[in-house]
Amino acid sequence: MAVEKRHLRDRARAARACLHPPDLAERSRRIGAHALSLLDGQRTVMAYASKPGEVDTSDIIRALLEGGVRVVVPIIESETVSLRLSYLADPSVLVPSTFGVPEPIGNEQPADPETVEAVLMPLLGFDRAGNRLGYGAGYYDRFLDAHPIALKIGVALACQECARVPAEPFDVPLDWVVTEDGPIRCG
Repeated sequence: MAVEKRHLRDRARAARACLHPPDLAERSRRIGAHALSLLDGQRTVMAYASKPGEVDTSDIIRALLEGGVRVVVPIIESETVSLRLSYLADPSVLVPSTFGVPEPIGNEQPADPETVEAVLMPLLGFDRAGNRLGYGAGYYDRFLDAHPIALKIGVALACQECARVPAEPFDVPLDWVVTEDGPIRCG
């Protein structure tokens, strides 16, 4: 299964890498609009802060904050292979950190995972059953296993869809995947 997942990750990375920056920016804008419609009415949302090459979540985060939603961002703890959470009031405090992921290092405001109503996760690949391919370390699966969140949303480009993503017992399925073509209800 590990070999199959590695192959799918490589394929998804290659598909994403083929996009020119203006095209990725336009697709990210459309994804953001679709994601915000799914998040309407949520009070506290955990959203990943994107790094270069990923679907850009900066507009989503900004719109949530402007709408009065409490935004929480994950902070990677590589030593424990876990995520800790911080409220984010000002996206300008985000700086590249572990694996190049923007995090509010030095400006953390500890957040209670139990307050999170929805989570937006980065994806390398996905299938319509809600199985996801992350980067392979299991950070989000561990977090979601320990803190079940009501609404689990993956964010990806349509070209990252797979016919089938192999799932292991510890993999936590998604409720929705949002692409530039619109939201996909999983399951």
